[in-house]
Amino acid sequence: MEVVIVPDAAAGGELIADALAQLLRRKPDALLGVATGSTPLPVYQALAAKVRSGAVDTTRARIAQLDEYVGLPADHPESYRSVLRREVLDRLSIGMDAFLGPDGAAEDVRAACEEYDRALAEAGGVDLQILGIGTDGHIGFNEPCSSLVSRTRIKTLTEQTRIDNARFFDGDLAQVPHHVITQGIGTILEARHLVLLATGEGKADAVAATVEGPVAAVCPASALQLHGHATVVVDEAAASKLKLADYFRHTYVNKPEWQGI
Repeated sequence: MEVVIVPDAAAGGELIADALAQLLRRKPDALLGVATGSTPLPVYQALAAKVRSGAVDTTRARIAQLDEYVGLPADHPESYRSVLRREVLDRLSIGMDAFLGPDGAAEDVRAACEEYDRALAEAGGVDLQILGIGTDGHIGFNEPCSSLVSRTRIKTLTEQTRIDNARFFDGDLAQVPHHVITQGIGTILEARHLVLLATGEGKADAVAATVEGPVAAVCPASALQLHGHATVVVDEAAASKLKLADYFRHTYVNKPEWQGI
């Protein structure tokens, strides 16, 4: 696992956008795994700026969804399909025909989960998966004590996660669904490159547990330690609990530039 400490969220977004641009130059039809929430927005904004400047072409890129609420229609403004359309696809001029995501409104949710795993495999797998992290160490909606080999499945949200997400539903907790479809940790680990972005002091404990703690289901993100190409990008605040922060800074400054992240 490589840990890159950046000054702030904007710098992290630019760094990851550079990695995405390099990937798309090598593989124009790459399948990009995207996450929702406020943390990855600087990544999408920086990549969109590169598209507008002509530095990268995203017209052949494909997008894969990480998770989705159960029970919200696809056109609900807070369904993750709608959010990703606004924040990623529209900004990058990518059509919905290049989008893969689970059907959160399906009558048979279990079948929808299995179908999504099959669709990801048939598409050739995710080339680069962007991840955020919860204060409790969750990735996707794999809450603490999720199986480290889990597949795409339905999960019940913790009350804290529902409270955290109520801000997207006019502060009304009653509107926040209790269930989600999420890629499992085992599914996530099949992506060729995992890039986790964390910003703010509130994520510092989770980052430390992910990077320097044991691999344990109580911190789902710690499973990234098992991946062959995982990059954790954190700002100074999120890095504040890392014991090896100086080592991470040293190794990044002195790595060959051609390696990228």
